[in-house]
Amino acid sequence: MYGLFGKFQAQPGRRDALLDHLLKAAAMMPEVKGCYLYVINRDPADPDGIWVYEAWRSPEDHRASLEHEAVIALISAARPLIADMPQRYELTPVGGLGLPDHP
Repeated sequence: MYGLFGKFQAQPGRRDALLDHLLKAAAMMPEVKGCYLYVINRDPADPDGIWVYEAWRSPEDHRASLEHEAVIALISAARPLIADMPQRYELTPVGGLGLPDHP
């Protein structure tokens, strides 16, 4: 499995607009091969901060998702709302609620 946990810093005062785009992306994930979790979180300590947790079957599935036509369109629409992506962590999920059994 492959996981990502990262922070988006929205342009000042634009967090809700960026959240809307990310939630649309999350709604598309059932159509995207290999995505197990795509969770959007507000940062309660940062009025412009958003954290996203993703769990994928593999890094290749994640890369392929970035070539999905609808995902490309959402990224293009959301990009002007993003001020920075200051933190990004690659992880290896090993199990838990919502994830398939992992050998």
